[in-house]
Amino acid sequence: MSIFWPGNHEPPGYSVRLFSKLLACRAPPFAQSRKSDTELLSSLAFLYLDAVQMALTAIAPFQITSELTHSSIKHAVTKTAPSISTNGNPTPIINELDASKLVFTRNLSPHAAPEPNSPEVWAQSVCTDHMITCQWTSTGGWAAPHLQPYGPMQLMPTASVLHYATECFEGLKFYRGHDLKLRLFRPDCNTRRMLNSAIRISLPAFDSDELQKLIETLVAVEGEKWLPKSRPGTFLYLRPTMIATAASLGVQKPKEALLYIMACCFPDFDTPSKTNGPSSNILQQSSKARPGLKRLASKEDTVRAWPGGYGYAKVGANYGPSLIAQGEAKARSFDQVLWLWGKDCEVTEAGATPLDDKIILDGITRRRILQLARARWGGDVEIVERRYTMSEVESAAEEGRLQEAFAAGTAFFIAPVSSIHFRGKDLEIPMSEVVTGKYTAILKKNLANIMYGREDHEWGVVINER
Repeated sequence: MSIFWPGNHEPPGYSVRLFSKLLACRAPPFAQSRKSDTELLSSLAFLYLDAVQMALTAIAPFQITSELTHSSIKHAVTKTAPSISTNGNPTPIINELDASKLVFTRNLSPHAAPEPNSPEVWAQSVCTDHMITCQWTSTGGWAAPHLQPYGPMQLMPTASVLHYATECFEGLKFYRGHDLKLRLFRPDCNTRRMLNSAIRISLPAFDSDELQKLIETLVAVEGEKWLPKSRPGTFLYLRPTMIATAASLGVQKPKEALLYIMACCFPDFDTPSKTNGPSSNILQQSSKARPGLKRLASKEDTVRAWPGGYGYAKVGANYGPSLIAQGEAKARSFDQVLWLWGKDCEVTEAGATPLDDKIILDGITRRRILQLARARWGGDVEIVERRYTMSEVESAAEEGRLQEAFAAGTAFFIAPVSSIHFRGKDLEIPMSEVVTGKYTAILKKNLANIMYGREDHEWGVVINER
């Protein structure tokens, strides 16, 4: 989450800092290193979804894992995707993922697209007419990918994914711009991150560029109907997924896998005060009637991820065990759990983390926010990423130094945070613009302009419709 607060000795409004992990508040260690009247401390931006440094190559992030894991990952890349291997050794010929071999089978029984923010959309279960699938085996490599009608898949009861959580996935959106064009937002980051996740969970490697081409094809096919030009400023959610499918109960590396890509209708989560959602039991929207998200800080006996683990990979095993705490938080009228680590209650994430400590998933939206802030606020705002604890946040709240905070991620995009419940107390966070904070609003507008085509930017990848 991101936080702003004034300095100890200046009147309110001066020396504003944004803490991009949880809140924005000034920490004394930075008092002597301030570079301007306004500083942006970006530590672990409160993210919803999305620890791989995207500036690195697809393989390099694993150089800081354990020796055993690192060695296994290098071997897996060399064997399953030799074209992206960096060891330079001769490798056997194997079929790699190749988007140019895509086979098309059109859906002859398409269904109607639901209205925006309808109960069907809020159920998050309606997908578009088509999906893309691609089979992999350890003996033959990748088969030709197939664009086919969306529908059920067959799995044997002994499939590895059903027993050992051998699966990974990604989450991104495609947008209908105000210029009526279709766009993806930095899909290269998502495809590289999925490669990292796949290798970590012993699934086959692939060329991330080929995965991006497949995603772009699905968007091009589905865009005209599911994001019509009559609805500029709307989006659909994309979910690339890979699962191990071999029918064997043996605890071993998967010998068969299935990659598939689907597009799903999703509600707009990023403006809690605007969208109430359905009044049925489809899902609980605890905070949709008021501005700002409410976070519940985790307790010491509940840990989301830890150093040396696999929290940096987007795998189902990182999500399932956290759902019980998330459900209880919603039952108590909170929007999400803020996960802490250790006796010092270090803030780690609310979905993803910014630091390169490989504890929690690296947030793509968060990184783009930091890059944008550095590029556009360079002379006026200093962006800092560091670890911090809830005691620092608590002190800032008690001293009236908290200015604003927001959550950032694929699902929530950029949503203001109004409070954090920590050890029996509610830490209230101001919102200077009534329903959001000043800097939160600026960042959200700037990023949305790129996503929806109001600004021509290299991060917005235009898709030609079919």
